[in-house]
Amino acid sequence: MKLTVDTSLAVPVFQQIVDQIHFAVNAGELRPGDRLPSIRGLAADNDIAANTVAKAFRQLEFRGVISARDRSGFEVNAAAASRYQSRGVSADKTEVHSVVDHLDAGIIPGAFCKVTEDFLGGDPEKCNIIHADGAGTKSIIGYLQYKESGDPGVFKGIAQDSIVMNLDDLLCVGVSNRILISNTINRNALNCPGEVVSALIEGSEQFLAQLRDQGVSIYSGGGETADVGDLTGTLVVDSCAVAIMRKTDVIRNNFTAGLAIVGLSSTGQASYETSPNSGMGSNGLTSARHDMLAHYYADKYPETFDPNLPRDLTYCGPYRLEDALPGSSMTVGAAILSPTRSYAPVIYKALAELKGEIKGLIHCSGGAQTKCLKFGRNVHFVKDNLLPTPPLFAAIQQASGTDWQEMYKVFNMGHRMEVYVPAARVQEVIDIARSYGIAAQQIGYTDYADANHLTLTDPLGKVHLYQ
Repeated sequence: MKLTVDTSLAVPVFQQIVDQIHFAVNAGELRPGDRLPSIRGLAADNDIAANTVAKAFRQLEFRGVISARDRSGFEVNAAAASRYQSRGVSADKTEVHSVVDHLDAGIIPGAFCKVTEDFLGGDPEKCNIIHADGAGTKSIIGYLQYKESGDPGVFKGIAQDSIVMNLDDLLCVGVSNRILISNTINRNALNCPGEVVSALIEGSEQFLAQLRDQGVSIYSGGGETADVGDLTGTLVVDSCAVAIMRKTDVIRNNFTAGLAIVGLSSTGQASYETSPNSGMGSNGLTSARHDMLAHYYADKYPETFDPNLPRDLTYCGPYRLEDALPGSSMTVGAAILSPTRSYAPVIYKALAELKGEIKGLIHCSGGAQTKCLKFGRNVHFVKDNLLPTPPLFAAIQQASGTDWQEMYKVFNMGHRMEVYVPAARVQEVIDIARSYGIAAQQIGYTDYADANHLTLTDPLGKVHLYQ
């Protein structure tokens, strides 16, 4: 394999090797299963040091592009064509679960969040749930909008994103009592001045007040703002939430065959929302940002991306933030920045009215439509009646050329909350959702299987298999 290495460039030689091999994979010149030349062979053919090649291979292995094979060198991974993984992001967090799955799973292992004894209150009949998450790279799109418009108000939606990613996970274990939440803002103070922090704090307080107006008892426990310019060129917004509940109220996600799956739409405008929602949550934003937005943003705002990313995967889309989103009344920027919807009012009402009939709740966040595979045992999840694909996700697929199989692993694709109930209770869940202006329908069912797997039929009738 002949490489083009230029030692006069500012880009390190190992990075040049990484970029060229990664490009060859993305372009189809190297295919899954293809073996790469040996480290020594590639070094000799290109007159470079073997340890430089080894360093490049380690970086490619970290990205998930190649894997070492015993006594046979390296080969291209089957999943190497994943644009999401190629950007240093994992849709299913396999490497995280390989560690976490061996840790203490808490007192109710199948629950959506880890459940512990009531260490805070010492009541043996109660338990604690603590959860941490954030707005992810959606904050970077907020930063782009802020820099282009000069309006820090965009960050109020980012504050909501961070809160919802915690709150709606807590919903999935049945939390419906008091919740205490703390926010952490890590920023580059040179790029994100005080008005950005003010907007985030104001947005957080306003959103918590709106939730309380809907009967959700959630309160601020303060937070932290850290100036960490060496760690980020922009900002990172995270939250941590904690709640105490009775053990008998925990939803255990003990899925069995014969349950109906009701999907709650991620689009439209709920009665408690102030504007229409595109369906965008706070997952998949690395893909959405780079696949949708034009290289203009890479040239103007280099602080917003990892310089190690291949150029062909960096802001490689056709749109500017102010462009119209095809098939929608929204602009591209407004659609991507659409604040993450919380389903808390809907789920609170469903928990109260259906009592113990809710057998499981899945927040389709990391892993999107395949998130369900992490829960239950010997379950065949069948999703054969999905809600229509929202215009934003159709535009992302069109702009990126991403395979639909991957799209359903990265984006919610139309519903971000699933309610698992006996078939006789489906209409009640749908009616509750509709009372809040949220579309809902039975999107599938569960069946028995030797091992968890998912059969998903998209709105065009194509079947996708996951396990």
